[in-house]
Amino acid sequence: MTKEAAERADADARFPKELDRVATDMEALLDRLLGADALPGERTRPARVLEAMRYASLAGGKRIRPYLAVASAEMFGGPRERALMVGAAVEVVHCYSLVHDDLPSMDNDELRRGRPTTHKQYDEATAILAGDALLTYAFDILGRTDTHPDPAVRIDLVLALARASGLGGMVGGQMLDLAAEGRFAEGVPQPLDRAATETMESMKTGALLKFSCVGGAIVAEADQAARAALARYGTAIGKAFQVADDLLDALGDPETVGKATGKDAAAHKATLVRIMGVEGARKALADLVAEAEAAVAPFGPRADMLRAAARFIADRTH
Repeated sequence: MTKEAAERADADARFPKELDRVATDMEALLDRLLGADALPGERTRPARVLEAMRYASLAGGKRIRPYLAVASAEMFGGPRERALMVGAAVEVVHCYSLVHDDLPSMDNDELRRGRPTTHKQYDEATAILAGDALLTYAFDILGRTDTHPDPAVRIDLVLALARASGLGGMVGGQMLDLAAEGRFAEGVPQPLDRAATETMESMKTGALLKFSCVGGAIVAEADQAARAALARYGTAIGKAFQVADDLLDALGDPETVGKATGKDAAAHKATLVRIMGVEGARKALADLVAEAEAAVAPFGPRADMLRAAARFIADRTH
């Protein structure tokens, strides 16, 4: 085995432990942030919506977005506790998006991570409000001095997350996805070509993953060149994540994946698997991992865990 191959194998072996460590820290932080006690400026925290927020956010999951924020920040010497706050902010946005995506008016899913979706566990109105509250809470988290003492850094984080999660990011991507299904053209699907599909997926899924990487660099006060490199890395892994997700939907076992599979084809969703076929999508996935690894190559061994994260995202089974 070459030295390079040995180092890669070592990083891949260490990665699950590092991911689990961040997941454990994130669970504890979210549990604290979503406590019952009202904060200054709040009147009270209604029990039912708080319970639904906790149900949606404390259900485990891989916590890959917080991991990326922590790993990116630590590359530049950023304090772990600050990076975890950034990770918590992006995670509650992600969890809100899942709650809303699962609603009958959207993807109409009944199972998430092997459990009833939030609207099935509670009701649709509670799920909508829980999602609204989680999205809003992300900016509460980023606005705290615990996240960073410098207001300018906090503003950069708020602006970056708002743009990743909103009109030109995740929400806009979801709208493009629904349009492609034919939701707004008398039920007639509107097929997307490869370029349009990649744009949609880079917004719907990739934008939050890209923010996770760039947000870690921002909170660590990395320079603009480093942020640009992390943006290129984040763009590549964001695309890779969606391609891997599409492959899981096409080929995965529902019990392993933790949700229904085969829904993309049934809903005529625009995916690279549908456009390129399974083997073409696998080739695109390998190319994206190589692109991600190249983006962080200038950081040398400091980026070993980010390179391992890219491979993990491509190879995941759930």
